[in-house]
Amino acid sequence: MKKLLCAAGLGLALAVSAGAQAADKIAVVNVSSIFQQLPQRATVAKQLENEFKGRATELQSQERDLQTKMQRLQRDGSTMKASDRSRMEKDVMSQREAFSSKAQAFEQDNRRRQMEERNKLLSRIQDAVKKVASDEGYDVVIDANAVAYAANAKDITADVLKQVK
Repeated sequence: MKKLLCAAGLGLALAVSAGAQAADKIAVVNVSSIFQQLPQRATVAKQLENEFKGRATELQSQERDLQTKMQRLQRDGSTMKASDRSRMEKDVMSQREAFSSKAQAFEQDNRRRQMEERNKLLSRIQDAVKKVASDEGYDVVIDANAVAYAANAKDITADVLKQVK
Protein backbone atom coordinates (compact mmCIF):
# COMPACT_ATOMS: atom_id res chain seq x y z
CA MET A 1 0.00 0.00 0.00
CA LYS A 2 2.80 2.41 0.94
CA LYS A 3 4.66 1.67 -2.32
CA LEU A 4 1.49 2.22 -4.33
CA LEU A 5 0.93 5.68 -2.76
CA CYS A 6 4.57 6.67 -3.38
CA ALA A 7 4.39 5.56 -6.99
CA ALA A 8 1.10 7.40 -7.56
CA GLY A 9 2.47 10.59 -5.95
CA LEU A 10 5.67 10.44 -7.99
CA GLY A 11 3.75 9.80 -11.22
CA LEU A 12 1.41 12.71 -10.55
CA ALA A 13 4.29 15.08 -9.78
CA LEU A 14 6.12 14.11 -12.98
CA ALA A 15 2.99 14.50 -15.08
CA VAL A 16 2.21 17.94 -13.68
CA SER A 17 5.76 19.27 -14.07
CA ALA A 18 6.14 17.88 -17.61
CA GLY A 19 2.79 19.34 -18.67
CA ALA A 20 3.59 22.73 -17.19
CA GLN A 21 6.98 22.93 -18.84
CA ALA A 22 5.75 22.01 -22.29
CA ALA A 23 2.63 24.16 -22.51
CA ASP A 24 3.47 27.55 -20.98
CA LYS A 25 4.21 30.52 -23.17
CA ILE A 26 6.00 33.02 -20.92
CA ALA A 27 6.50 36.78 -21.18
CA VAL A 28 8.05 39.40 -18.91
CA VAL A 29 6.93 42.98 -18.33
CA ASN A 30 8.64 45.80 -16.45
CA VAL A 31 5.72 47.32 -14.51
CA SER A 32 7.82 49.92 -12.70
CA SER A 33 9.20 51.22 -16.01
CA ILE A 34 5.68 51.52 -17.43
CA PHE A 35 4.51 53.31 -14.27
CA GLN A 36 7.39 55.81 -14.53
CA GLN A 37 6.65 56.53 -18.20
CA LEU A 38 2.91 57.08 -17.84
CA PRO A 39 1.86 60.61 -18.77
CA GLN A 40 -1.14 60.26 -16.42
CA ARG A 41 1.28 60.02 -13.49
CA ALA A 42 2.30 63.69 -13.85
CA THR A 43 -1.34 64.72 -14.19
CA VAL A 44 -2.27 62.84 -11.02
CA ALA A 45 0.68 64.38 -9.14
CA LYS A 46 -0.44 67.88 -10.16
CA GLN A 47 -4.03 67.08 -9.18
CA LEU A 48 -2.94 65.86 -5.74
CA GLU A 49 -0.73 68.90 -5.26
CA ASN A 50 -3.69 71.19 -5.98
CA GLU A 51 -5.94 69.11 -3.73
CA PHE A 52 -3.62 69.51 -0.73
CA LYS A 53 -2.25 72.98 -1.48
CA GLY A 54 -4.60 74.86 0.87
CA ARG A 55 -3.90 72.61 3.82
CA ALA A 56 -0.15 72.70 3.18
CA THR A 57 -0.16 76.50 3.07
CA GLU A 58 -2.16 76.65 6.30
CA LEU A 59 0.28 74.28 8.01
CA GLN A 60 3.28 76.32 6.86
CA SER A 61 1.69 79.49 8.20
CA GLN A 62 0.89 77.82 11.49
CA GLU A 63 4.48 76.51 11.73
CA ARG A 64 5.94 79.99 11.10
CA ASP A 65 3.67 81.48 13.77
CA LEU A 66 4.69 78.79 16.23
CA GLN A 67 8.40 79.34 15.48
CA THR A 68 8.00 83.07 16.04
CA LYS A 69 6.31 82.52 19.40
CA MET A 70 8.98 80.03 20.48
CA GLN A 71 11.78 82.44 19.56
CA ARG A 72 10.05 85.26 21.39
CA LEU A 73 9.63 83.06 24.46
CA GLN A 74 13.33 82.13 24.40
CA ARG A 75 14.42 85.68 23.84
CA ASP A 76 12.09 87.49 26.23
CA GLY A 77 11.16 84.71 28.67
CA SER A 78 13.72 85.65 31.28
CA THR A 79 12.52 89.28 31.45
CA MET A 80 8.76 88.52 31.42
CA LYS A 81 6.53 88.33 34.44
CA ALA A 82 6.10 84.77 35.69
CA SER A 83 2.37 84.81 34.86
CA ASP A 84 2.99 86.12 31.31
CA ARG A 85 5.75 83.58 30.72
CA SER A 86 3.56 80.76 32.04
CA ARG A 87 0.64 81.84 29.82
CA MET A 88 2.90 82.06 26.78
CA GLU A 89 4.45 78.63 27.50
CA LYS A 90 0.98 77.07 27.73
CA ASP A 91 -0.03 78.83 24.51
CA VAL A 92 3.08 77.55 22.72
CA MET A 93 2.52 74.00 24.01
CA SER A 94 -1.13 73.93 22.94
CA GLN A 95 -0.29 75.42 19.56
CA ARG A 96 2.52 72.87 19.11
CA GLU A 97 0.13 69.99 19.91
CA ALA A 98 -2.51 71.37 17.52
CA PHE A 99 0.11 71.79 14.78
CA SER A 100 1.45 68.29 15.36
CA SER A 101 -1.97 66.66 15.11
CA LYS A 102 -2.89 68.68 11.99
CA ALA A 103 0.44 67.82 10.36
CA GLN A 104 -0.01 64.13 11.13
CA ALA A 105 -3.57 64.14 9.73
CA PHE A 106 -2.32 65.96 6.63
CA GLU A 107 0.44 63.38 6.07
CA GLN A 108 -1.98 60.47 6.51
CA ASP A 109 -4.55 61.97 4.12
CA ASN A 110 -1.87 62.82 1.57
CA ARG A 111 -0.35 59.32 1.76
CA ARG A 112 -3.79 57.69 1.51
CA ARG A 113 -4.73 59.71 -1.59
CA GLN A 114 -1.37 59.01 -3.22
CA MET A 115 -1.87 55.28 -2.65
CA GLU A 116 -5.41 55.44 -4.07
CA GLU A 117 -4.21 57.15 -7.24
CA ARG A 118 -1.17 54.87 -7.52
CA ASN A 119 -3.41 51.81 -7.22
CA LYS A 120 -5.72 53.15 -9.96
CA LEU A 121 -2.76 53.52 -12.32
CA LEU A 122 -1.40 50.08 -11.40
CA SER A 123 -4.84 48.60 -12.04
CA ARG A 124 -4.85 50.14 -15.53
CA ILE A 125 -1.39 48.66 -16.13
CA GLN A 126 -2.59 45.26 -14.89
CA ASP A 127 -5.59 45.38 -17.24
CA ALA A 128 -3.29 46.25 -20.14
CA VAL A 129 -0.96 43.35 -19.24
CA LYS A 130 -3.94 40.97 -19.26
CA LYS A 131 -5.13 42.28 -22.63
CA VAL A 132 -1.70 42.04 -24.27
CA ALA A 133 -1.13 38.57 -22.79
CA SER A 134 -4.54 37.43 -23.99
CA ASP A 135 -4.11 38.93 -27.47
CA GLU A 136 -0.66 37.41 -27.95
CA GLY A 137 -1.47 34.07 -26.30
CA TYR A 138 0.81 34.15 -23.26
CA ASP A 139 0.06 31.75 -20.43
CA VAL A 140 2.31 33.42 -17.86
CA VAL A 141 3.47 37.04 -17.54
CA ILE A 142 6.06 37.80 -14.87
CA ASP A 143 7.30 41.18 -13.65
CA ALA A 144 10.81 41.68 -15.04
CA ASN A 145 12.06 42.82 -11.62
CA ALA A 146 11.11 39.43 -10.15
CA VAL A 147 13.01 37.39 -12.74
CA ALA A 148 16.70 36.61 -12.46
CA TYR A 149 16.93 34.95 -15.88
CA ALA A 150 14.44 34.16 -18.64
CA ALA A 151 15.94 32.81 -21.86
CA ASN A 152 12.81 32.21 -23.91
CA ALA A 153 10.52 34.84 -22.40
CA LYS A 154 9.47 37.77 -24.57
CA ASP A 155 9.55 41.29 -23.07
CA ILE A 156 6.11 42.83 -23.67
CA THR A 157 6.77 46.08 -21.79
CA ALA A 158 6.53 48.27 -24.91
CA ASP A 159 3.27 46.62 -25.99
CA VAL A 160 1.73 47.14 -22.55
CA LEU A 161 2.88 50.76 -22.47
CA LYS A 162 1.18 51.40 -25.85
CA GLN A 163 -1.99 49.75 -24.51
CA VAL A 164 -2.06 51.88 -21.34
CA LYS A 165 -1.44 55.21 -23.13
